[in-house]
Parts: sequence; C-alpha cells; structure tokens
Amino acid sequence: MYKEIKILGKEILPGDSLTLKMDIARLYTQSKLEVPIIINRAKEDGTCLLMLAGIHGDEVNGVEIVRQIVSKGYHIPKKGTIICVPVLNVFGFINKTREFPDGRDLNRMFPGSKTGALASRFANDFMNQVAFNADYCLDFHTGGNMRFNYAHVRLQNSDDELTELAKVFGTKFMMYAKQRESSFRHAMSKLNKKVILFEGGKSLSLDRNVTRYGIDGALRVMKYLGLNDFTENLVDKNPDTIVIKDSKWIRADQSGMYRSFIKVGERVEIGDVLGSVSDPFGFSEKKIKSKYSGYIINNNHLPMVNQGDALINIGLCK
Repeated sequence: MYKEIKILGKEILPGDSLTLKMDIARLYTQSKLEVPIIINRAKEDGTCLLMLAGIHGDEVNGVEIVRQIVSKGYHIPKKGTIICVPVLNVFGFINKTREFPDGRDLNRMFPGSKTGALASRFANDFMNQVAFNADYCLDFHTGGNMRFNYAHVRLQNSDDELTELAKVFGTKFMMYAKQRESSFRHAMSKLNKKVILFEGGKSLSLDRNVTRYGIDGALRVMKYLGLNDFTENLVDKNPDTIVIKDSKWIRADQSGMYRSFIKVGERVEIGDVLGSVSDPFGFSEKKIKSKYSGYIINNNHLPMVNQGDALINIGLCK
C-alpha cells in the first residue's frame, strides 16, 4: 500500500508528474492569480521534500534557485516525492515587494486561518492543501532591504537531525536561530516537519554564487534523503562547516553615506575598521569599528543610511 498524498484536492499517485494551480485569490478585476505547484512522484515510495521560495515577493534569488532545479530536471525523484513552489507570494513578486497586498508579511501569518486577512487565508490554504504532505522542506530566502547575506542555513539548535541535514546541505556557515512566531518554519515544526532555511544574497537581485550554493545544497539533501543522486552535477565540494551560535548587528551611529571596507564571509576581530559613515558634503567622516570577533554574515548595500540602521551582522562562534 502506497502513502496517500493529496494536493489541492487531487490525489497524487506513484509515477505522477504534474503541475497544479493554487487559485485562492483574485485581483480587483476578478482575474485569477495562480501559484503553480510542481509535483513529481516516483513509482517507489519514499520521503516527500518541499522546495519553496518567494514567501517574500522581492527575494528573487530563492526563486532562481528553485527555477533552475526545475529547469535542469533535478526535481524528478527516483524514489519518493518532490514538490517545488518557485514563487509562493505571487502578489509580491509581481509588484516587486516583500509583502502581500494587504500589507502583511506572509511569513508572519502561518499557519493562518480560514476567516482572517488575505495573507492569513493564503497561508492557511497552503499549509492545509500543500505543505502538510512534506516530511522535509528547504525554504529559500535572501536578505531584505538591500542587505546582502552570505550564503548560509538557519535552524534551531535543539534538533540533532536538522543539524545533520544542515551539514549535508554544505554551506560555509550554519547559524542557530530561534524560530519566529507565526513563520512558515515555526508552523511546520509544530507538525513535526523538518525545515532548513537557506539565506543568501539580497532583495531584488540575482547572484550566481548564491544560486550555485543553493542548488548544490539542495542536490546534497536530495541524495541524503534517498530521492535521487545528482552528485556529478555538483559545482563545489562540501566545505567545512562553521557553526554560528549567535549574531550581533553593528548599527549606524549617525546618518549619512555608508562605505563598507569588508566583504561578507570574512573574519573580523574587535577593533577592526569595517567601514565609515560621512555627510555627503565632505565635512566629516566617522569610522565604524567592530565590537565583536566573528564572521561577516550580512552587509548593508544601501549607500545612504539613517542613524540606527543595521549595517553589518557579525556571526559569533562562542
């Protein structure tokens, strides 16, 4: 007897390969706005993996990762099931914005409700009609507000299986991070589903290295879960993993023009000069020094900043 998988009301049988359209909301004109759910199930039963991107509509690098996985045929398993959702927040993707049309952050609305706001209803339908089928999920994100994340994975530190899966994914950094209340990751964990969150790049931007890291990681996870073996298609070797146990933001002490002197991924020590903030007229410039020793995980790419803005995120190993 094979495992029952039902998505959007349709039973997915062994050997099925199809794309279903999630249609739960319309534009003001009543035009449909559909979310493609790409499903491939092998004839042999096994693990169900969900690969998801675009919860935030402006985080397009995650969309590119899942798109390439589909276009290159990596989403076709020899055992088990792979579900791909390249763009979940189609509303935001079309408008190049992070949020849903109701102004809400979709990743703070899970598991949602049938009678709530638009984003809450959407989250509820996705959880109950699609996501609940998955045993594991790779959730692809980027830095928001033009803040560039060095490619890394995030997970809670109390789960040994997730820690092993994060090491298999194979980014240079693995960051322990508390789950945000009402996030997709938080809602899935309550269903005992395993979620690895990938972060890399910045909003409204594509980065080839970040894309490569994301695809390679997904292929390694597929092999580990017994779905398929695409080892020959890996671009990079699995690096030694550096565990980030905490992170601290360096913020602007004054408003002005921000110049960075460091690169994401590199190590810095207390007292190192990380950048500077100046007025735009040439009268003053203040150096930014590190208050911590660790690795640069995120760097703000906006040249104009306000006092208090987050500039640099430093990952701490102790």
